[in-house]
Amino acid sequence: MAAEGARPSLTSISSGELRSLWTCDCELAVLPLRQLLLLQAEAFRLRGPLLLHLPGPHRGGFNVFGHGVVRLDGRLYRLGNYIKRFVELTSHRDYKDYRETVLSRPMLFFTGVRTGAGPSCQEKTYVLLVNTRHPKIRRQIEQGMDQVISSVFGESYSLRFDFQQVVKSFFPPGSEVVNGEDLSFAYEFKSDALFDFFYWFGLSKSTVEVHGKVLNLSTTSSAKKETIKLFLEKMSEPLDRRTSFSDRKFSVTSRGSIDDVFNCNLSPRSSLTDPLLTGLPIPGVMESEES
Repeated sequence: MAAEGARPSLTSISSGELRSLWTCDCELAVLPLRQLLLLQAEAFRLRGPLLLHLPGPHRGGFNVFGHGVVRLDGRLYRLGNYIKRFVELTSHRDYKDYRETVLSRPMLFFTGVRTGAGPSCQEKTYVLLVNTRHPKIRRQIEQGMDQVISSVFGESYSLRFDFQQVVKSFFPPGSEVVNGEDLSFAYEFKSDALFDFFYWFGLSKSTVEVHGKVLNLSTTSSAKKETIKLFLEKMSEPLDRRTSFSDRKFSVTSRGSIDDVFNCNLSPRSSLTDPLLTGLPIPGVMESEES
């Protein structure tokens, strides 16, 4: 019962929660899609039947995962410029490019949440933000990829990362997460092995349930919305790789400390500190919608 009492509110966020946030403390975050559109108007735009995602310059912005459509206020919108939730990879170069692409920016997923029953039933679309710069989150994704490779010997395999359980645990009892599979992404590596027995019999399919602390970014307060807007802007900035990292508190009154919120002190492993590829995402991964 104590855990339920500590559950964040779905209608407001404690300003103290953001003021006391240390660098990289944000592992996962949830907020309504309508609020995201308001606070990130330059990155997400509604244009007729389209919901356009406009990535930031110099590899800034978010990696948006989806299946082509998003529901908002009862209407379906076609999603433009996103990464397909399931992709097929056929070479080690494809795998390397995909891995570096999905880890290069914070991830964003859409999900519907239904509350109430009968005539009072309501459904609202939320977004899940996954901070891939947080060491705990990044470690789970990288270790999942590394472990599945070490368990196969040149055979085909598939790997899925799932955030359903952590999101379901975030919302109060009685809430229903609609289309929970939208809170996941997966890839399948197709090798040229002559006999793929383990793959044929479904023995090389793995799922990693990603866990982390969820920060509630829902609010109706104008002052808090401005704070969250700055927070999201910092989160979506291009990764600043420096030789040393600061770990200062986030303050709603100090712009200097805001600039350091997401400069994470990552693990010294070379895979985390070497510059990411500057090339385009691998063919077939990105989907765009012409305006």
